[in-house]
Amino acid sequence: MSIMTPIAMSLAANVSSPATMTACRVHRFGGPEAIGLERIERPVPAKGEVLVRVRAAGVGPWDGWIRAGHSVLPQPLPLTLGSDLSGVVEAIGPGVTALQPGDAVFGVTNPRFVGAYAEYAVASAGMIARRPARLDDIDAASVPVIATTALEAIERAGPLAGRTVLIHGAAGSVGALAVQLARRAGARVVATAGGRDLDYVRGLGADVAVDYRTERFEDVAHDVDAVLDFVGGETQHRSFAVLRRGGKLVSAVSEPDQVLAGEAGVTAGFFLVQVTTERLTMIAKLIGAGTLMTDVGAVLPLASVRRAHEMLDGTHTRVRGKIVLQVSRD
Repeated sequence: MSIMTPIAMSLAANVSSPATMTACRVHRFGGPEAIGLERIERPVPAKGEVLVRVRAAGVGPWDGWIRAGHSVLPQPLPLTLGSDLSGVVEAIGPGVTALQPGDAVFGVTNPRFVGAYAEYAVASAGMIARRPARLDDIDAASVPVIATTALEAIERAGPLAGRTVLIHGAAGSVGALAVQLARRAGARVVATAGGRDLDYVRGLGADVAVDYRTERFEDVAHDVDAVLDFVGGETQHRSFAVLRRGGKLVSAVSEPDQVLAGEAGVTAGFFLVQVTTERLTMIAKLIGAGTLMTDVGAVLPLASVRRAHEMLDGTHTRVRGKIVLQVSRD
């Protein structure tokens, strides 16, 4: 549901001071109802930062974790939610030479993953990249965190050409990109997903698609070289049994059990994604070349941010794919 009534939105739109902006703020941790739209002071870029006029902002599970107070990183209140963004550079801070005002960019705000659900956002210059003209703002805002997570998982799994990789959560935003990247790397891909998404993950490049609700992946996958875990929990624990000795388990969800890893004779680790200009540039090239497909499931206006978070939490119906907030069209 929208936070602001039409009258309130009209009043906000009439605030003409260039020193302020509309932002989605949290003053207390909690559910979607904790989010409010406010007029706040527009930020100023510091050294190594740029100010971006935001056109679209991606919505991801980590935004819900931050809103609820479950972030693994310190998140002092109040804060503006959001990390993924696409827009235009408005101003640059000291020391920034690779970007100039007017450049179309996409990427992530900062290592705390906050600040993007707003008309303007400050972003670290090392966490954004130029947006190719063929990639529109909605698609661009949908990919920074999920695509770099998938790419880093592939990198950590090691060379995959001619090897077998098991990908859990393959129909999810990160998993779908990981399937495509693993296939591109020359791997044989076994993917787990819900029954209605099996054709989808096959279309992305999975050689074998397993319905996790009705099948056990252990009955299909044997002696795999790597497991990419985007699910965690029991699924992660069971995955040790299908890895060959010397294999790898890479999780973007939780720290694997090192006792189980030792017993299985494999290496296992958890990582927090590192978003960099270099990785974003590679992703932009792959998308631009048609090698990597994006999947936007819902586009909502900034004023419907609560509904977006209800979709994240499963209390509002959503379709498969990334949720994106459209901030402006100019």
